[in-house]
Order: sequence, then C-alpha cells, then structure tokens
Amino acid sequence: MKNQQINSTASERITSVDFFRGLTMFLLIGESTGMFHYIGKIDTGFTRFLGTQLTHHEWHGLYFWDLIQPFFMFIVGVAIPFAVANRLKKGATNKSLYLHALKRSALLFFLGLALYTSGEDRIVLRLQNVLAQLSVTYLVAFLIMRWKWFYQLALSLFLLLVADLAYRYFPVAGFNQPWEPFQNLGSWVNNWLENTDKASIWASLNAVSTTAHTIWGVLCGKILMESKPAAEKIKLLVIAGVAALVVGFGLDLLSITPIIKKIATSSFVLASGGWSMLALALSYWMIDIKKWAAGTRAFIVVGMNCIFIYMVFEVGGARILSEIYKPFISALFGRGGEIFTGMLISSAVWFSLWYVTYWMYQRKIFIKI
Repeated sequence: MKNQQINSTASERITSVDFFRGLTMFLLIGESTGMFHYIGKIDTGFTRFLGTQLTHHEWHGLYFWDLIQPFFMFIVGVAIPFAVANRLKKGATNKSLYLHALKRSALLFFLGLALYTSGEDRIVLRLQNVLAQLSVTYLVAFLIMRWKWFYQLALSLFLLLVADLAYRYFPVAGFNQPWEPFQNLGSWVNNWLENTDKASIWASLNAVSTTAHTIWGVLCGKILMESKPAAEKIKLLVIAGVAALVVGFGLDLLSITPIIKKIATSSFVLASGGWSMLALALSYWMIDIKKWAAGTRAFIVVGMNCIFIYMVFEVGGARILSEIYKPFISALFGRGGEIFTGMLISSAVWFSLWYVTYWMYQRKIFIKI
C-alpha cells in the first residue's frame, strides 16, 4: 500500500472501532474487580453459566472470556491503518512512522515486562500479558501493512503453520507432547526464559501465532477505510469471519489441532479471529450503518485511554480501591451476605476506574504510546 493510497482514504475515526476497543477494555476492568467471580457464585443455572463463560477455559475448549485478548489484539490492528492515515495527513514521513512504531513496540515490551518484574529482585522474562504480546504482533503487522493483502494473509497463515509444526515435532523429552499442559514446546520456552523447572502454563511463544490476530485486524481496518458500499464491507468481514470459524472449529472437531488458548494453537487463533471479525462486522453495522449509537460513549471513553487504565488496574489499582471501599460497604450492607457485599464493592471499583477514563476524556487528556 503506497502513501498516496493511505492519504486518499478517510482518516476519520469510525465509531464502531472506538466502541469495540473500549468495550473490550471495559470488560477487562470488570474482571480485575472480581465481579465475575461473584457472578459465578450465585446459585442459579444462568449465573453459573455466565460465570463459567467469564473465565478462561482450563485447557481444551473455548469460553467467551478466551476471546477478550484476541479481541484487543485484533482491534489494535484495525486501528493501525487509521492511525497511519492520520499521521500522513499531518505531514509525517515514512521515517517518522517507522520510528514511532519501533518506539511504541519497545514501550509496550517494557510495560508488559514491568508488570511481571514489579516486586521481584530480578527481571522476569515473561511475554504472556497483552502488552508484551502486542509489542511483537503490533510491530510485525505495521511493518508488513504496505504489502498486498494476499501476502499479509499468507504470512499470518505461515506463522500459524510454523508454530503448529514446531509444537508437533519438538524433540526434547518431557516437552514433546504438543497438546498436553506443561509438556509442550511453549512450556520449554517458558522454563528457559524464566530460568525455572515449571513456569506458567501460559506460553510466551503465543506472540508468534497471535500475530495473525493483529495482521487480520489491519486487513479489516483497510476494508473499513475503502470507499466501497457499507454492505460490501460487512459482507467481506462476515465471509472472512465465518471461514476462519469453520476452519478453526473444523481442526478441533476433526482432532487435527485442539482449541487451546493457553498455547494459542492454530485452531484457537482461527476460531477467535473469526469471532473477532464477526464482532467487528456487527459493531460496524449497528453503530456506523444503523446509527444505534446510544450509550456507546460510555465505552468509547475507556478506549481512548485503554493502555493507561490497563496499567492502573494491573499494578493494583483495583485492589487498592477495593480495600478502600470494603469497610464502608461492609458496614452498610454486610448483612446482605458475602456475594451481595462483594458485588457492591466490585461495582464501586468498576465505576471508579471507568470514571477515571471519563474524567480524562472530558478534559481531553489522552495518554498514548
């Protein structure tokens, strides 16, 4: 994609993109407050189901919450073409664009690493949170965004194939069971990076295969920027989403490659990528086409400072607020029981963290990297 092509497309923000990003981060805030834990403890069939869907699957399978990180990595990719077009419109050069991408990637890597290193007496090499993963996926997606769409798609599928084959044929004894927890290539890499015998079950190596999410996001962002009719854009998103779902779940159902989020198998990346595309298509249709935008601002304000608020609750902001609210809410509503009180505390924390983003939005304070 040439500069002229980027410049000729509309660099205006698409509301559904901001909404998608904000809703995803809003849900992550909710998880940090402990709200979903209490929902799962309510003894009704629906709440138990909802509580289950708002947790990660233990290993082989897919719950709704397993889609949240892919959603975020995907929507970051969707926003890249818009951000580049906006910078070019303001006179940015190719050199400045590349330098910005490199600096952003480095900062994401540092922040992601800092979340694990904080409180330790050494640097902890874990690349498992969304910021550390994005430092890789964002940079790759940016560097190839000028390629023709076919080559970008081909590279994303190649990365999935390489990761899949690496897991299948890794020869080290004890780590040559590709789809077994703690006995696979991802665990071996974790142990090596973290210098331990049994590191986290979440694989740092996931950054390789989940790069596909951000690449696909870029491709979808380009579709939204094109001048073609909205119906055609939605059609392309839906076709791509359904195709990814069919292949992803097909690989799992045929016992070729199981859907496992914790090691980001190719079937998981395809299935979650498919849901991401369909969710974007639905958001675009509802908000930008049908103009059903009531209430979307509540989520957009979160998306405008998503990295900032993510760092706030990840470094303990939610826990600190919970400790502040707990004695007061417990004194007033403690007779309602543990679940009721816990949900009130979680609600207060959730609202407070949301309000920080709203306050910043009102004052046009946007912390970007």
